[in-house]
Amino acid sequence: MITIKEVAELADVSQSTVSRALNGHKSVKEKNRKKVFAAIEELGYQPNAFAQALASNRSHSIGMLVGTFDGPYFGPLMHNVEKVVRQKNYHLIITSGHEKYDEEQESIRFLNAKKIDGLVLTSDMLSDADILNIVKQTPATMLMNRYIPELAGQCVCMDNEHGGYIATEYLIKKGHHRIGCVTGQLSKIDSRERLQGYRKALDTHGIEYDQNLVVEGRFDHDGNEAAVNRLLDRDSEITAMFCLNDSIALAAYGACHARGLKVGEDMSICGFDNHTYGQYMIPSLTTIHFPVDEMATEAAKGVLNLIDGKSLEGVTTRLFPTLMERGSVNSPK
Repeated sequence: MITIKEVAELADVSQSTVSRALNGHKSVKEKNRKKVFAAIEELGYQPNAFAQALASNRSHSIGMLVGTFDGPYFGPLMHNVEKVVRQKNYHLIITSGHEKYDEEQESIRFLNAKKIDGLVLTSDMLSDADILNIVKQTPATMLMNRYIPELAGQCVCMDNEHGGYIATEYLIKKGHHRIGCVTGQLSKIDSRERLQGYRKALDTHGIEYDQNLVVEGRFDHDGNEAAVNRLLDRDSEITAMFCLNDSIALAAYGACHARGLKVGEDMSICGFDNHTYGQYMIPSLTTIHFPVDEMATEAAKGVLNLIDGKSLEGVTTRLFPTLMERGSVNSPK
């Protein structure tokens, strides 16, 4: 096995110079740095990652906590965070709390045991106080899709309430007044915020909120067709549905088809998230675009800045939804 001593001999520098060059110390002259890395390439030297971490007080790893590995939301989040941090020679360690409080706590303990340099966090289960304690232990932490005032600069959020508002207002302007709403789990912050946007749009346009027109579904695939059927059984006058994510909208298509209702004619449906499959549904799904890729990229940039002791200036922390008009919404008959 090639050793650091052999690298130093070939580069004609001291072993300490090789170590400092590997750890990115600015004190190494450019001429010597080039010699060191030329020798490393020639010899095929692989530095000991653990020893490097001890010497530099960095593991060159970043942790990421997600709610679940399931569904089309977390995949792009993980992919885009990993892509950004890998460009800076960091590895991403990902764990899931499976949307359970105890498991999210255990996941944080696992990541801290790995001596991570930074953390990208998504959590619906942990309290604000829990997250503030996590940041005390790992200051280079960025929080996604959730806002805590004490961490304002470290929260990359989309305005979910505004997304709910523009979706509902669009249906109202199309002439709909009996608008059903199928939420995600109301334990989730983004579900509550989108529902609040729905209620706000109704109020703005003088339509009384009717709790019978709201039913709780799930952001994954479990039980959403049954939830849509409960809603349709409650009120036969519904002409439009606002589904708080595209998976729920997909289930709504199935429920309508089973009842002989044509989406875009007998029933208008608006989703939320703008997952790729929505444009291939028949008719194509009108939905709210959630800039997931941008959110992940900005959070990753923020973590890298914090690790390097840089400011978060230039990191975009507030993102905005946009309406994607397609074929699933029309004026009521």
